Amino acid sequence: MPVRSTGGIRQEWEPVVLHKPKLKAQDLRDPKVVNQALRTGAQVQTVKKFDAGLNKKTTAASAVVNVRKLDEAAEPAALEKVPVEVRQAIQKARIEKKMSQADLAKLINERPQVVAEYENGKAVPNQLVLAKMEKILGVKLRGKIHK
Repeated sequence: MPVRSTGGIRQEWEPVVLHKPKLKAQDLRDPKVVNQALRTGAQVQTVKKFDAGLNKKTTAASAVVNVRKLDEAAEPAALEKVPVEVRQAIQKARIEKKMSQADLAKLINERPQVVAEYENGKAVPNQLVLAKMEKILGVKLRGKIHK
């Protein structure tokens, strides 16, 4: 039989702490990680994308200016539409280059519906879209808008 010491028995163990590695920002967007967090009941942060999916590339400063203009207006005014001269110039230049509306839309990275609205006069003029059309069609469009 083994001999035991008569002194008090003590444990001299050091606690071991294991740390999980911090997740990277890219890993936090991974659908698997998000679903796992939802299943375990962990807190998940959601962010709503403002104006997501729209063809608007406005800055915060221009948005503030637009809001201020709306606030200062005494009565609601109709939004400005594409003038007849611009509509005709777009259509004429597009036909001269033997392009369809879909071809032009693809070249300017917009939907075909956007080009159709500009040619039909239903669109509210956007300087960025007009600039892209000017570049592809080789005609001046932005100087023809009268305010």
